[in-house]
Amino acid sequence: MNFFKALYCRAYQFCCRIAIPLLPYRQPVRLDDYRALCSKLAELHLSRPLIVTDKVLHDLGVCDGLTTALAQSQIAFSLFDGTVANPTTDNVAQAVRQYLDEGCDCLIAIGGGSSMDCAKAVGACVVRPNKTLAQMKGLLKVRERLPTLFAIPTTAGTGSETTVAAVITDAQTRHKYAINDFCLIPHYVILDSGLTLGLPQTVTAATGMDALTHAVEAFIGRSTTSDSRKNALQAVRLIAANLPQAYADGTNKTARCNMLYASYLAGLAFTKSYVGYVHAIAHALGGKYNVAHGLANAVILPYVLKAYGKSAHKKLWKLGVSAGLFDKSLSKAEGATLFIDKVEQLNAQMNIPTTLDCIAAEDVAQLAATAEAEANPLYPVPKLLTSAQLQRIVHQVGGLD
Repeated sequence: MNFFKALYCRAYQFCCRIAIPLLPYRQPVRLDDYRALCSKLAELHLSRPLIVTDKVLHDLGVCDGLTTALAQSQIAFSLFDGTVANPTTDNVAQAVRQYLDEGCDCLIAIGGGSSMDCAKAVGACVVRPNKTLAQMKGLLKVRERLPTLFAIPTTAGTGSETTVAAVITDAQTRHKYAINDFCLIPHYVILDSGLTLGLPQTVTAATGMDALTHAVEAFIGRSTTSDSRKNALQAVRLIAANLPQAYADGTNKTARCNMLYASYLAGLAFTKSYVGYVHAIAHALGGKYNVAHGLANAVILPYVLKAYGKSAHKKLWKLGVSAGLFDKSLSKAEGATLFIDKVEQLNAQMNIPTTLDCIAAEDVAQLAATAEAEANPLYPVPKLLTSAQLQRIVHQVGGLD
């Protein structure tokens, strides 16, 4: 990367870092259960929520507890179960039409990151009817209070219940982009580990590594705060101790509860401190090939950490010590290397592949360019990577070397 571009990126990130204490970050209010949710609806004089979920969860009965509680409280609702993985502009438009046609006045997202991203985008379209989602891409383009949004995560990974972002895929171009605005942070959240009991091992693995990636990228970046560092460290400790147990025994309630809270903490961390090239590449792959985001992050993470080299050694060492992976006697370089080794071992333990065979050689340059455009200058990464370096990582991730 040439000197002037690097200077621009670092100056942009420095200004963002200085602004963090002045920005209107907020944490969603935690509610205990569906009864508390119904009480809050009544308190706010909200009478018709749109429930945003996906068909699989609906068919499995995951939404039954919520809909039963609403019915018992005599609260009418509309249910949209058409959310797809990596929600598209067309997907959001369908939900918006249902919201408006059925006179809804608030949103309840129940599911993984896709359901929450879809619900956030629906809210943005409702309050900004004259703007397309593409026109709201980037930073602070919504700037209106969303309809009250309740988030109920059913996986322990995305952290979307805490974040300023909604990631949407253009239905025509397959370009995947993020809408970032403080108004997208859900107003209320329910963390119910019972909803995650018995999740398939593949989902547990991918979403757990998604949460780990959030925490790691937030911690090693250059725009951290005392709060984001604290949350990231705690998240990594919880994930290291509980993800293998949750994967091995999906009914382990303690492990599930700890993973759900770790995901929440990681979400709080990266909401303030952002992510890095792992996410930028994962978004490019998700848009092009519809690769599940958590799986992509899991595969990409070790390659990017290695590419950062010594710029990330000290912070990776701190993460490893905090998580109890090794003691302080190791050097920073040794600790960082061991931390990356542990990530690879955890992937292997959960049968996550080392490469993604969907990547075509002819797409590598464009994928790297898409990732670079997303990451620079926004993400305060420990080391700025060139397009050629990103292409090298995409080659490795695709097993094309």
